[in-house]
Amino acid sequence: MAELQRLMESLPAVRGRMRSCVPLGQVTWFRVGGPAEVMFRPEDVVDLVDFLANKPANIPVMAMGVGSNLLVRDGGVDGVVVRLGRGLAQVKINGNTVTAGAGALDANVAQAAMAAGLTGLEFLSGIPGTIGGALRMNAGAYGREVKDAISAATAVDGEGILHTLTPDELGFGYRTCQVPGDWIFTSATFHTEHGDPENILGAITAIQDARANTQPIRARTGGSTFRNPATGANAWELIDQAGYRGKVRGGAMVSDQHCNFLINTGDATADDLEALGEEVRAAVAAESGITLEWEIRRTGHAEMDGPCFGPSGGVSDGTSGPQSFARAEA
Repeated sequence: MAELQRLMESLPAVRGRMRSCVPLGQVTWFRVGGPAEVMFRPEDVVDLVDFLANKPANIPVMAMGVGSNLLVRDGGVDGVVVRLGRGLAQVKINGNTVTAGAGALDANVAQAAMAAGLTGLEFLSGIPGTIGGALRMNAGAYGREVKDAISAATAVDGEGILHTLTPDELGFGYRTCQVPGDWIFTSATFHTEHGDPENILGAITAIQDARANTQPIRARTGGSTFRNPATGANAWELIDQAGYRGKVRGGAMVSDQHCNFLINTGDATADDLEALGEEVRAAVAAESGITLEWEIRRTGHAEMDGPCFGPSGGVSDGTSGPQSFARAEA
């Protein structure tokens, strides 16, 4: 507890909410994972900038949105997890330009564009997660990617300096970008065209129907597990050919609906899911000679120890008891 107390006292005052020992398994789509030593929800961009500019340099920081494409290991995440939410979720429209905060849900941005009669962002309705995550991995679905619609993005670096980035500076590739990993995206500006609202609605409905018919969207999953290889093959086909459709390890399962999805069947640990994913990679490599690359972001450490774990292995929820150190100031 003393170690956690020192960490909290070393952090700058914030206007948003800051808590210690927050179980990330309650907020990721997989519903697994250990705690964040500290979780910070910034009130707005200025709050985030001030925090990064004034925090000790040796304290690690990780950004997350809704945890839709994230596997947090059972030992949790050291340092500060910055959770981008309502304070960075605004969507603004000016003519045919759509500007969205990094905490905005991709689907909400698609809906806002549709309501304004703007086409070009329908693909976002097929991507679970937030705009910040979509920028980080150049997310794409149904024939279109972020790079096809982006005009500019803003991100704050580890020293609290805000940058405006052009498409070239973002350096998008297949499910990647070249922005340093410790920078936190704060917003994106997209270019669109005026279109027929009924046609836009039809496209969004078709995307949502396709997802429902082909993906386990009601399961505890993390979206596509592996990137499609550069050879042009589909990851799901390679997994199927390797005989891993429906395979189980502990509480983790390869979806029998779409075998590039891992599922928490109810009592999986992060270790179950990651180990099953590594089994899949080994089987595909043995069958096809192709090594699949993880698309899901994996973070944290496996050992369930540290200041957030008690003698029984339990984790404080950061809201009461001796491990709660609130740092929220209005």
